[in-house]
Amino acid sequence: MLKKFFLLCSGADRTLLSTCSDGENTKFAGIGATVFFTAVMAFIASSYALFTVFDSVYPAVFFGLVWGLLIFNLDRFIVSTIRKRDSFWSEFLQATPRIILALIIAIVISKPLEIKIFEKEINTVLLKEKNAMALENKKEVANYYKSDLDKNKTQVDSLKSEIANKEKEVNTLYETYITEAEGTAGTKKLGKGPVFKEKIAKHDLAKAELDSLRKTNLAKISIAEKASTTLQTDLDKKVLETQPIIDGFDGLMARINALNKLPWLPSFFIMLLFLATETSPIIAKLLSPKGEYDFKLEDLETALKATINQDKYQRELLVKTSAAMHDKVYDEIAKDQELLNLQRKEAKKLLELQALNFVEKQKRTF
Repeated sequence: MLKKFFLLCSGADRTLLSTCSDGENTKFAGIGATVFFTAVMAFIASSYALFTVFDSVYPAVFFGLVWGLLIFNLDRFIVSTIRKRDSFWSEFLQATPRIILALIIAIVISKPLEIKIFEKEINTVLLKEKNAMALENKKEVANYYKSDLDKNKTQVDSLKSEIANKEKEVNTLYETYITEAEGTAGTKKLGKGPVFKEKIAKHDLAKAELDSLRKTNLAKISIAEKASTTLQTDLDKKVLETQPIIDGFDGLMARINALNKLPWLPSFFIMLLFLATETSPIIAKLLSPKGEYDFKLEDLETALKATINQDKYQRELLVKTSAAMHDKVYDEIAKDQELLNLQRKEAKKLLELQALNFVEKQKRTF
């Protein structure tokens, strides 16, 4: 049962194979098995590749099955149409398009399995890239809000500086009138004289200005700090909103790019393995010797070709002979005087009728 299935996969004529030896049947069963397992490998690889795209098993398996059947049908068709010739290079030239296609397919389907094999290493590369992207994203978002934040900070620092300068001025005036009262500076007279009163008045005025300035600036500082807090909240919100995009940087293309950053030699050998698998049906057919089945098939094809050529020649000869006979018959008819007189008489009647009809039309115009 299994042998019959593999013979079906080989694309060979099973009726013709039934007349061949067991060795010939075994050879084509091996070719059919190679075609079948190549399609199975194509199904597995394409299903995994599509799973990384769709993140769902059902569409991945469905399209993977379609791809596997396509490869199976293509390999079966090419293997069944390659004819064993006396020259290996003529056979190889016939199989060249399939070999080129096998190279393309091997590259395409080997990548998903390479991604699965080197999944841990790829995850490490992606983690580094995601961290770098997160830092870069945070830096870009911070640069976007930087001008407003710096403006608010400058404004707050300026307002606080004004308060500090005014406090320094008030403290200086305070020390001035205290030392005047103690007689350690100024007029150096102990007691609260006219100079003391003048200095304390300046201090009280500056103190009042300080209180007013502090009230005004603290209100402005509060507004600026609220604005800064709002900007910082917006900045953090923007970073959080864009973080899922960075976390989702895990698709097929990202993994292929990460794979390309790993050492190339292991991936290269895996690709060679798939190339060998993809070309194995063609190689098996090319390397197999010309056997009993090939000779019988060639005999049937040449016999059919000879029959078709003979039938074609006979049909062409029949057409030429029939044309020559018809030419001779019509030539003799053209020389028949009785038939010529009859045709002349009928033509004369036709001309008379045309003349009468013309006269009738002319009368109706008047």
